Amino acid sequence: MNTCRKNLIITVLICSGLIVPAQAADLRIAAAANFASTLKKLLVLYEQQSGYNTVVSTGSTSKLYTQIINGAPFDIFLAADSWRPQQLESSNLALRGSRVTYARGRLVLWSASEMLRSADGFPDINNIDYLAIANPRLAPYGLAAQQTLESLGLWNAAQPKLVRGQSVSQAFQFVASGNATVGFISASQLPVGSGSHWLVPQHLYQPMEHQLVVLNGRPAAAGFAAFLQSAAARKLIQENGYTAPGDLD
Repeated sequence: MNTCRKNLIITVLICSGLIVPAQAADLRIAAAANFASTLKKLLVLYEQQSGYNTVVSTGSTSKLYTQIINGAPFDIFLAADSWRPQQLESSNLALRGSRVTYARGRLVLWSASEMLRSADGFPDINNIDYLAIANPRLAPYGLAAQQTLESLGLWNAAQPKLVRGQSVSQAFQFVASGNATVGFISASQLPVGSGSHWLVPQHLYQPMEHQLVVLNGRPAAAGFAAFLQSAAARKLIQENGYTAPGDLD
């Protein structure tokens, strides 16, 4: 590959966020889309305490995992599941012993209208035009949505109505924009005082353990992993719709 072409490729990767220049950040975080708004609040505290600068890339857990195994230079991975952090650790792509649960997710069915206020649980499937979920193959919240529908005996009936997003954030946008009647989202995304919702009983889907794993030996990564276990971080995580570390049953 000639030098000009190589430099062009590197420039494109930097602009796309897949490569962050070393001088631009002390900590490069890959985070599941559902945790983006909570992470933003956490980083305000962390940056004030540590003095570190951070750069965050968000997306579905599956896509971020694929980027990591293909060499994307992240320092820490905040997944929305436990399986992919386990895989990285067992493949020596992460520091052994660094994997820890930082939150447990809750699934919510949300509508921008008032339709769920009168429903005792999941509404009549015949009253739903389009049902938004994250892609179960890519996102843990999508898998939880599928498990919920299967538990309710509605998975087959829902097929013609499903609108699949690449992440739970995209599922949220489908509902917010009016392109879906209702959608399964993270409790952390639930708009205050907007529309109606049903908090899905946790026995309808497998627990969503959100685990992190440190990908290299940079001090900022270990420091942030420790920060997420602090009392201040736990409190903020709880306030944003998750069960926090230290409070998992």
